[in-house]
Amino acid sequence: MTKSAWLLGAAFFTFAAPGFAQDTQSASSTAGPAASDASDQVANAGDIIVTATRRAEALSDVPIAVSAVSAESLQNSGANDIRQLNQLAPSLLVSSTGSEANGSARIRGIGTVGDNPGLESSVAVFVDGVYRSRSGIGLNELGEVDRIEVLRGPQGTLFGRNASAGLIHIITKKPSFDFGGYGEFNYGNYNSIRAAGAVTGPITKTLAARLDAVYVKRDGFYHDVTNNTDVNDRDRYFVRGQLLYEPSDDLSVRIIGDYTHRDEKCCGAVYIDQTVNPANRNLLDPTKNTIIQALLGLGEPAAAFSNPFSRNIYPSPGRSYRGITKDWGVSGEVNWKLGEANLTSITAYRDYKSNQGSDTDYSFVDILYRAPGNAAYQREFRTFSQELRLQGSAFDKKLDWLIGGYFANEKLDLTDNLKFGTQYGRFATCRLVGAFGFPSSFFSPGSAACLSPTGRAVLSGQLAAQGIPSPFGAGGPAIVAGFDRLDAINNVGDNNALYRQRDTNFAFFTHNIFHLTDTFDITLGARYTHDRKKFGATFNNNNTICPVQQANLTPLLTTPLSAAAGALINLSCQGNATSELNGVSISDRRGESEFTGTAVVSWKPSPDWLVYASYSRGYKAGGFNLDRSALKPPIFLVNGVPTTTFAAAGGAQSLVGNLQFAQETNDAYELGFKYSSRMFSLNVAAFHQRFSNFQLNTFNGSVFLVQNVNGCSQDLGGADRDQDVSPLLPNFNAAAKATGSCPANDVGPGVLSTGVEIESAIRPTRDVSIGLGLTVANTHYRQNLVGNASGVPLDPALRELPGRKLSNAPEAVATGSFTWTPPIGDGGITGLLYVDGRVTSDYNTGSDLFPQKGQDGFAVFNGRIGIRGPHERWAVEVFVQNMFNKNYAQVAFNTPFQAGRTIAPFTTAEYPGAAQIFSAFLAEPRTYGVTVRTRF
Repeated sequence: MTKSAWLLGAAFFTFAAPGFAQDTQSASSTAGPAASDASDQVANAGDIIVTATRRAEALSDVPIAVSAVSAESLQNSGANDIRQLNQLAPSLLVSSTGSEANGSARIRGIGTVGDNPGLESSVAVFVDGVYRSRSGIGLNELGEVDRIEVLRGPQGTLFGRNASAGLIHIITKKPSFDFGGYGEFNYGNYNSIRAAGAVTGPITKTLAARLDAVYVKRDGFYHDVTNNTDVNDRDRYFVRGQLLYEPSDDLSVRIIGDYTHRDEKCCGAVYIDQTVNPANRNLLDPTKNTIIQALLGLGEPAAAFSNPFSRNIYPSPGRSYRGITKDWGVSGEVNWKLGEANLTSITAYRDYKSNQGSDTDYSFVDILYRAPGNAAYQREFRTFSQELRLQGSAFDKKLDWLIGGYFANEKLDLTDNLKFGTQYGRFATCRLVGAFGFPSSFFSPGSAACLSPTGRAVLSGQLAAQGIPSPFGAGGPAIVAGFDRLDAINNVGDNNALYRQRDTNFAFFTHNIFHLTDTFDITLGARYTHDRKKFGATFNNNNTICPVQQANLTPLLTTPLSAAAGALINLSCQGNATSELNGVSISDRRGESEFTGTAVVSWKPSPDWLVYASYSRGYKAGGFNLDRSALKPPIFLVNGVPTTTFAAAGGAQSLVGNLQFAQETNDAYELGFKYSSRMFSLNVAAFHQRFSNFQLNTFNGSVFLVQNVNGCSQDLGGADRDQDVSPLLPNFNAAAKATGSCPANDVGPGVLSTGVEIESAIRPTRDVSIGLGLTVANTHYRQNLVGNASGVPLDPALRELPGRKLSNAPEAVATGSFTWTPPIGDGGITGLLYVDGRVTSDYNTGSDLFPQKGQDGFAVFNGRIGIRGPHERWAVEVFVQNMFNKNYAQVAFNTPFQAGRTIAPFTTAEYPGAAQIFSAFLAEPRTYGVTVRTRF
């Protein structure tokens, strides 16, 4: 038995996820006035009231797969944002990468990599009924929360915005007409300070208010040795104010305004070696990998390649990961009882702006960077949304009906200032000198073009008269001149390149429950969605070397020197960083309409049991890849002839269609049952999902690739596993990009997800709560993959995908908690002992599934112990997160531009990226501290 399997088994029988609250909770106003009426009808104290179906119901009576996490569970777990839900919901995984704006949520192994804002999230995030544009925006502070509901599978007939894989709904505490509040102070290691509080109460008999505030400051988990500072720190504050107006039992108006400010340095990454994953053996050995030789020769400290979990990082001198995020919004929710019907309106405006500096290559050598401040990478979402729902009952309550409409207008502006660093040119030439296998005597990082005098003389043909011919023959002088031009590329790149996307989305939906008998229901829901996007971009780039290289070296692409000329052009024009695009504007638009829906059959054979079966179709809109590199490769074929310029392809505007990707759909089938009694609850759901046009975002070490993934019914004979000629020429192998296709009528879903989920809660006594959570899922790509619904070939960078499990999709996850609140004496004082854990089997963290990005199974546990006063008026607690200081990687990735040619020992299947080296964003280490809390 493997270690991970043993851990999973132990966790399954020992712990449980708090999928249910310990006490009955009141429903939020997001379900309308009927919610509070229904909350008194729950028979079992172990049930939590949820509004997942927009009707207040006991969790055990809802015929969908939903995890509901109570305020008490969130408080005990130390959850401040949605990442902590990993410990509480086994089917959910939330991770963050190069910026916390890039957070990604996955349900049942399905999610969207967040590094490219052009892609919407497969897992939608809502806060108080308001959709947040990308799941990473949910990584802010939340304030005090009533509960969080995690709905698994397609959503669209109940919420304003649709989602193809699931959604997370955060329901915050609303104002109260009884005066009260709380204050909380945490202090922990890394000089962590967190102060939070709220006050609520009546203003008049019909108007109540609430104010929440949070302040957080903490040192970083990484130490920047070069610049003597910390990275991945915390420096943020959050304020939320609310008004609740209830002039009668029939009308409720809730106004919410919030503001978040963050001034932090995020996110550092480390090189990973065989201590993280044995598949990385040899990659950081300078005697075997010329990339390491080049880095060391240009000043990289040898310590950067050892002990990644020391969390020491070595960015370039003067480079910073500092970023400032401002996130604010206002919303108004109206619930109005109109006779037998309830009208709900949610109107919202959100403005999210985040700028981020970075040492983008994550090395001491200054290869690639974004300066902080106005010269950073900045994204801004401005979103107006309006949701209307009307619901009620008919035919003597034999029908519960709901109809709704949704409108959203979103403006996305992305400004980029990605630049080659002061050492890019020299590093690129050193990379080539090593990659071409020249004698070590040619290699000289301190010399122009990284060529020693001897190497320069030989390569340029100066020694031909002495019987030492250039390996480039008569083309030697032209190739060496290309080396010199490449060597000169320093501190050039984007100057406020601007991407603009305008998205208009409207939908109509209905969700209806037919009570055919007292125990048998049929639910039918439908949705029509129309999404229209307008795209525009204006480029400004001062890399003048690229056009010169193109002009001088393109004639050599049809000669035996094609590999050398191609490498020089490719490295000079990486990611289409070229002044050829300076001042060029492009535009495009796309529109799509989609019908989705759900059908559920449910039966309650007894008051304690529920059995259901369902079918749902989910949808996520298509869009645009906001990366100019997708317009064209640096070298491509026109009528079989290698060419390089945009002009040769008809101009950048003629290529804008290459940025588009299609909508993603999911056909999901589910079979489940639920049992609930006062002391024991059990939910089981078996599911099968089929994703068509799955939207995959991959960083291949140079650029972001966005491609739809589908499957072919015919055998492609391995043609979907083609590899490029050389990692130095990732876009030059036209043959690899032209094989592995199939007719459109043979194309079907490309991703399948099949599994079972179990959630259970046990409450043997009033003071003890135990639960159980287990998800076993096989979420994988089909064999014989193609790139879209037309059957075009899969990109060679994705050659590892066919037949394998998706990234960040472990086969098995067990989560659990144990809560004990014993009385201490007779004065109302109680103790607290709380432990939760998550045990995960092996999985791969990279979307291209290179084996070097694999993560072994692991377990993470949190704990809290304390003492609380009567009615919890005060509390003192000690907590620890990641109790056993488990080291693991959140996401591993191809270190930018740090790849070499295919040479021994990197010529086996073990090294699909050849001499490519890898970095990782590490998970947080152990943290601990003390909490002091008071309530009044």
